[in-house]
Amino acid sequence: MSILPWRSRAARHSPHTGDIGMAHPLALHGERLASRISSVFFTANVSGSWREVGAATPHQDPAALARDHLRRQAAQAVREYSVLDAAAAQDAANAALAQPPRGCPLDITGSVHLEVTDLDRGLAEEHARRRQTADLDHEEETYRLAHLQRILADEDLRRVWWIARFPDRFTDLEGLKTALHGLPSCTEPADDDLRGDIKTFTDRLVTALHTPEQREVFLRALVQTLTIVGHHNLASDAARWRTAHDPGSPPE
Repeated sequence: MSILPWRSRAARHSPHTGDIGMAHPLALHGERLASRISSVFFTANVSGSWREVGAATPHQDPAALARDHLRRQAAQAVREYSVLDAAAAQDAANAALAQPPRGCPLDITGSVHLEVTDLDRGLAEEHARRRQTADLDHEEETYRLAHLQRILADEDLRRVWWIARFPDRFTDLEGLKTALHGLPSCTEPADDDLRGDIKTFTDRLVTALHTPEQREVFLRALVQTLTIVGHHNLASDAARWRTAHDPGSPPE
């Protein structure tokens, strides 16, 4: 018999006495979890269990704490997915529920099964159709503007375009030229990389070399540089170009 009877009675009547290590099942049915699309939801059925692994939790209902944890973990995981990707969302949710909770006196495990109502699936499909239409419209508008930019940046194309569009306003073309001063030519998407930059630089460099003397200096330096770095085939090609431009060289 305990010398402190009141402590013995308190221990006997504690609702969590002997619960440490004992698993308690739980289930959540028909939970509505928000998807990536606003106002479209997953329907989730969650099953799991909880058990105390340390000192008794001060929470009045450990089961409520466990349910809240599973609910929040599942909701956070599926929020990044469309209901049209329910299988991927379910995998992500189950992976999240497999992670042990931090800072919690409970060991909580669970798994989730996702369902999608016909209404939510229909809303998601309609959203996808509208998004696809908007993307196609945007792509078409971007292509149209890029094409127009290429025309306006090229003086010859710009003149022909203006005459075709406004044959009775030819005198206004000079004002358009002034307004478009400095407009860069549109870069092709395929050239938007290092190769494209090198091609653009090379074109500008060749255009800038107006005289045979300038070309001679450039090709001589190019041959020397390629030889130093070991690209002998390229050096030979550059040397052949230089020879072809030498004054008095016979035509090929």
